[in-house]
Amino acid sequence: MSKSPIARGVALAALGTSLTLPTLSQAAFIEDSKASVELRNFYMNRDFRQETATKSKAEEWAQGFLLRFESGYTEGTVGFGVDAIGTLGLKLDSSPDRSGTGLLPVGDSGKAADDYSEFGATAKAKISNSTLKIGTLMPKLPAIAANDSRLLPQTFQGGWLNSQEISGLTFDAGQINRVNNRDSSNNQTMVLNGGTAAPGSRGFALANGDSDEFNFAGLSYKWNDQLTTGYNYGGLEDLYKQHIVSLVHVLPIADKQSFKTDLRFARSTDDGDTNVDNKAYGAMFTYALSGHSFGLGYQQMDGDTGYAYIGGTDPFLVNYVQIGDFANKDEKSWQARYDFNFASVGIPGLTFMTRYISGDNIDRGAAAPEGKEWERNTDIAYVFQEGPLKNLGVKWRNATTRTNFTNDLDENRLIVSYTLSLW
Repeated sequence: MSKSPIARGVALAALGTSLTLPTLSQAAFIEDSKASVELRNFYMNRDFRQETATKSKAEEWAQGFLLRFESGYTEGTVGFGVDAIGTLGLKLDSSPDRSGTGLLPVGDSGKAADDYSEFGATAKAKISNSTLKIGTLMPKLPAIAANDSRLLPQTFQGGWLNSQEISGLTFDAGQINRVNNRDSSNNQTMVLNGGTAAPGSRGFALANGDSDEFNFAGLSYKWNDQLTTGYNYGGLEDLYKQHIVSLVHVLPIADKQSFKTDLRFARSTDDGDTNVDNKAYGAMFTYALSGHSFGLGYQQMDGDTGYAYIGGTDPFLVNYVQIGDFANKDEKSWQARYDFNFASVGIPGLTFMTRYISGDNIDRGAAAPEGKEWERNTDIAYVFQEGPLKNLGVKWRNATTRTNFTNDLDENRLIVSYTLSLW
């Protein structure tokens, strides 16, 4: 596709911020580049239903803009390139008595910021089928997964090597030193989920609350079209070390029928300044028939604490859902889920999901009764397939959760998004 002078100028300007390249090698960098802008309008209402709630609800409305640029690579044995992301969040409606949804940064006064923004650049180098990236990262790996469930995405600073030199085998390794959370424009050190010294339902005890070093490595092997296995390691210095093994198998049964098995196990231990000790077992079984999917899941926590992961990220758990992760100390939980894709009945772009998760056996300490919780989620989404609104997406997410040890919530999220390809 031909590029406008403005598009070429943006690409070359991005290149100049991080690399100096020979003139003759710039053609592939430009011709293989792509850029897009996403508009994300987000309304969120969270009603607090427990009698001890300090506020009745958190309710905010905001507009987000996400500009993404991804270059090609220069020519030669080693190809160089650069990626960039610029984000802007604007407050449309909020107040101190309704802030705290996670859409916008909140100051000490309880007032949400009128706007916040971030710019991140990533230098990259490629040899054969191996790529090294240094700078702003958004990994989606079992050991560390960036969260993108609010107005703007969570990002990290560090280095990440991805290699696919052997057919079917993927290798990942890297180090993270800072996180920029989804409602922040500042890079910060990383903390353990639940990260306070109070044991609570997680059972964590901390001598040191944060860390500036997270190391990760992983192998994933696709044995055939049906079976993939993986091993991943993650270690947050001074806080925890974690080993994760996984297996995903899809069994074709007949035309438009399949049975999927997703098995996960993680072993987490302390790394000097905590008492982390957890074994996490997870299994999800899904039967698909045409546009229908029926799922059953089970998750169990064993050990002296709950499941450990970097605070604010998406944990690699089958029962991590809209509000809860069901990963407290000794918790056992199950899930029933149903999905329907309306494309199977001639309405492409329309999808529906509902699920129910129940957890119990939570160890809250000798002086507290057994913890119990449940959550119900419903998602309805539609992406326009043609006409002037083509690619416009509308999603409604509803959740209800009840517990005997933390917040009782009724929640609604309405998200309208549109992504425009610039070239």
